[in-house]
Amino acid sequence: MAMKMRILFVHQNFPGQFRHAARALAAAGHEVVALGIHTREMPGMRCLRYRVMAPSRQSVLEPARDFETKIARGLACAQAMHQLREQGFEPDVVVAHPGWGEALFCKDVWPAARLLVFAEFYYGGQGTDFGFDAEFHKPGLEAQLRLRLKNTALLHALAAADGGYAPTRWQHTQIPAPLRSRFDVIFDGIDSQTAVPDPQAWMTLRREGVRLSAGNEVLTFVNRNLEPYRGFHVFMRALPAILQARPRAHCLIVGGDSVSYGMPPVEGGTWRQKLLQELAPTLPIDRVHFLGILPYRDYLRVLQISACHVYLTYPFVLSWSCVEALSAGCAVVGSRTPPVEEFIEHGHNGWLVDFFDRAALVDQVVEVLANPAAQAELRQRARSGVVEHYDLQGRCLKPLLNLILGQRP
Repeated sequence: MAMKMRILFVHQNFPGQFRHAARALAAAGHEVVALGIHTREMPGMRCLRYRVMAPSRQSVLEPARDFETKIARGLACAQAMHQLREQGFEPDVVVAHPGWGEALFCKDVWPAARLLVFAEFYYGGQGTDFGFDAEFHKPGLEAQLRLRLKNTALLHALAAADGGYAPTRWQHTQIPAPLRSRFDVIFDGIDSQTAVPDPQAWMTLRREGVRLSAGNEVLTFVNRNLEPYRGFHVFMRALPAILQARPRAHCLIVGGDSVSYGMPPVEGGTWRQKLLQELAPTLPIDRVHFLGILPYRDYLRVLQISACHVYLTYPFVLSWSCVEALSAGCAVVGSRTPPVEEFIEHGHNGWLVDFFDRAALVDQVVEVLANPAAQAELRQRARSGVVEHYDLQGRCLKPLLNLILGQRP
């Protein structure tokens, strides 16, 4: 029988990206403990929370305040880890997300434990989100220096780590070159047996009294929150021309009004309000349906009835929804940015357009909506590619478990 291990997951919003690994390890009989600020309970493991006390005074150096906040989180996490150690818990492995500072002091509490870091994103000044969209980001020297400081907590965690992983090859390339060889590329994994095509799928928009089914002209767009980082402004500005060219099409937009990345509009309000106000004279609003944040089953139904799904992003972390859309057999029109290009080959399993080329986006979406039969093979290749390379159970979970358990090839 394999040796049972003690494994600690550290994530501000546990389970986050650790959901499947933590569940599988607990089910295999390993002792799993999770630590975070907004930790959710999961069966078979101890899920603990800690509180962060904000500094009573902020640094007089404004660029240092982000790191100061992360230090506060790291210190609070270290205190919680110290209490665990005092109670007799000695992990064999600590798996940590470093994004908010919680991984800063793991090695100081448990120097003998193997530290694995989830290298989600290391900020860079060239070829990434920084300065990508000149409409909202006009970086000067001060912003460039601030970005370097933003990596401070990440750099400490990456340097202290015994290993770790990044979810995509492109994200892996962002890790500083001297540290990169310690990290594997292991995608989070998609449940391709749940995110499946369904030619019988349908849904009713109760407020509008509209029933839409697979086979209808349904254009879909999904973000966790509707914001420029995920191309919401580009999509919305293309929408009037798309809907004018396709008078029977309906557009379903899924996502909240908060901000996950970047900043809210400078004039206040939400990005949805801003874009609706800007486009009011030209947008046929009776065919544009904002569905908010949906339960997973309803969100999946949106993908299953989609005739064309648009996914746009800055050069940044790829959304799970992009890969789930491919798994569900959507005809995806994506932005020609590095995270998307890693998953979509133009004309093979989806379509790519320049992020800022509104005319190209309009033309490509209109073509997909106008010729649904021509998308059949592309849709099949989209799904088969996910099943072959990015399926949770078939491809992604085992390498991650092997990494955590020290069985890296």
